[in-house]
Amino acid sequence: MEFSALLTSAGINIGLCALLLSLYSVLRKQPHNYGVYFGRRLAEEKFRQQVDYFSLERLLPTAGWIVKAYWCTEEEIRRVAGLDSVVFLRLFIFSIRIFSITSLVCIFGVLPVNYHGKETNHGRIPAESLNVFTIANLKEGSRMLWVHCVALYVITISACILLYYEYKYISRKRLAHITGSPPDPGHFSVLVRSIPKSDNELLDDTIRNFFVNYHGSSYLSHQMIYRKGSMQKFVDNAERVYRKFVRVKMSSFGQSRRSDLSRCGLCGVRASSFQQYRNKFINSKKPDLSDPEVIEAQKDCPGAIVFFKTRYAAIVASRILQSSNPMLWVTDFAPEPRDVYWSNLWIPYRQIWLRKIATLAASVAFMFVFIVPVAFVQSMMQLDQIEQLFPSLKNMLKKPFFVKLVTGYLPSVVLLLSLYTVPPMMMFFSSIEGSISRSGRKKSACCKILFFTIWNVFFVNVLSGSVLNQLNVFTRPRDMPSMLAELVPKQATFFITYVLTSGWASLCSEILQVYNLVYNFFRKCIFCYRDDPEYGYSFPYHTEVPKVLLFNLLGFTFSIMAPLILPFLLVYFCLGYLVYRNQILNVYYPKYEMGGKLWPIMHSTLVFALVLTQTIALGVFTIKHATISSGFTILLIIGTVLFHQYCRHRFSSIFNSFSAQDLIEMDRDDEQSGRMEEIHKHLLDAYSQGTTNMDNSSSSRNGGAPIEMIMEDPAQDAQDSNQELCDAVKEVTGSIQEHADEM
Repeated sequence: MEFSALLTSAGINIGLCALLLSLYSVLRKQPHNYGVYFGRRLAEEKFRQQVDYFSLERLLPTAGWIVKAYWCTEEEIRRVAGLDSVVFLRLFIFSIRIFSITSLVCIFGVLPVNYHGKETNHGRIPAESLNVFTIANLKEGSRMLWVHCVALYVITISACILLYYEYKYISRKRLAHITGSPPDPGHFSVLVRSIPKSDNELLDDTIRNFFVNYHGSSYLSHQMIYRKGSMQKFVDNAERVYRKFVRVKMSSFGQSRRSDLSRCGLCGVRASSFQQYRNKFINSKKPDLSDPEVIEAQKDCPGAIVFFKTRYAAIVASRILQSSNPMLWVTDFAPEPRDVYWSNLWIPYRQIWLRKIATLAASVAFMFVFIVPVAFVQSMMQLDQIEQLFPSLKNMLKKPFFVKLVTGYLPSVVLLLSLYTVPPMMMFFSSIEGSISRSGRKKSACCKILFFTIWNVFFVNVLSGSVLNQLNVFTRPRDMPSMLAELVPKQATFFITYVLTSGWASLCSEILQVYNLVYNFFRKCIFCYRDDPEYGYSFPYHTEVPKVLLFNLLGFTFSIMAPLILPFLLVYFCLGYLVYRNQILNVYYPKYEMGGKLWPIMHSTLVFALVLTQTIALGVFTIKHATISSGFTILLIIGTVLFHQYCRHRFSSIFNSFSAQDLIEMDRDDEQSGRMEEIHKHLLDAYSQGTTNMDNSSSSRNGGAPIEMIMEDPAQDAQDSNQELCDAVKEVTGSIQEHADEM
């Protein structure tokens, strides 16, 4: 591909980005789009709705959002969005720092050496092939390869220093997050599964007797995990329908009638009908353990949440074996209440390893199936193959502009569209894998998408060529470095356009929120719904983290191979830093917290990118017969691996467990201040089985216990309150009919 084709692709993406950013600055000012661009602030009820009047200022693009996003402090971001958002933004800070250094070294040091590698007469730069800017332009035995080796050393040492600083900084932030956060019920709770069943006593008594016997001094209480009753499902569905009709009624009658609606509900229905039933349902007496229905329900109980008096006792109980048989009394640290993935708690513990193997096999199979669209994308880079597939385009492909468009822009667009099918599939695999927390499911999906992206976007594109003619490399793994050294520079043009398309354009699409914008238009302008805080979105770490890490990998691997990619990557990281700060502050709502556990994944991936870069450079130096540079590169690989091992032993345990010193000091502070008794009172009401995530998060924000506590099977309570619920539903139905007659 010629340099002019790259300029064509860059021009298209720059124009598209300018258009989308200008459009965003206008759309965010429109009052009917507040639910799209200020979802988090609406969910926290901290956003002041502006009066809907016409103003010329709303139609003019401005850059005020950039200033607000840039000057917001890190502490403010942590306070409103949690530690995970801070860790994600620190990844951008690291990327901007390291690629600023890399760009200076490679653009002014390596690029001129590549361009003048062979003694040829260079013409006009727009007509030059991009291959003359890569390391492939150097002839064998060139003495200038020492420049690439020195640049590789500068990049690696700078990256290791910055990585160590970031790891140390984020570790301190995590420790401060643990010790400085309000009391978390999850710190006092342990999830117990695979409980042995006995014919002589109820499961409830078995759990109590076991923990009283072996943890008598620290055991507080426990909560059985029951299947959600059919009556409770009916109540939830009826209440959901009731809320929807309330919103429709409020939208129909306008602001002047809202006070009446809040007083009487929906056309005469008491506003608290369902809440009264809910309270009666919650405050009902404890189920009689001698009831045959309760006994039958306990036989299907998958486990229990056991509460301890101190944090230290809970962490000790969750980390040690409770029985000589490791498959019985399996304990694990319970997630925080809003983070529990209740549906997976019903999975038998003995099935989890089978599910993990099955999902791993399915993920690998999906990765290999995806080779087909990647091969199609690579075939689009070859004009002769496009003419064979689409003979009708033969005349059109003879025009220079269409040649530049097809070879420089369309392949990366097709690959980008194909990748949109990956996150839903990987999230589905992670859901059936057996994770007990929503954050664990998202973390598992993040790892799967990361492996998938690196394999299919980088390795398959590099090794496949146009017709998968290089798959024999898997039968010769020793030839992998030399194979990569030969093929990576040839694919530099494709990955430069991929950064432009999947990087710049995707950031603009992210800030514009195209899908949510269309959904909001139909929801508010067609169906006349109001902004509802229940529809807040959490940050998609499982899709964004792999994307940013892939661009880091591309930047490292092509830094000395094809330095032209570095300016485009640096623009991506700077723009992404501003865009994601704005989205975290205004759009996404933190529904649960992972405590920065994604950073070890980021660190390992960045070190892998460094080692891969050094391995490819070693292959290049070997092919080019640069023996001295090859020897120094081997030493660099060994040093990078040792650095990773040091960081793993020094910091990774902070992200995997808690220290006894911190937990004991926190327990002592709560006991001395008298807060421990209050914490114990709220533990039994902390975990709400079967509620939605937004309900749990709302209750956590309000500082109290969750709204509802689902019982196992409210058969007795349902009989007592069945008539009241039916009357309430009849009232709602009658009001709906009256409203229809009025309309």
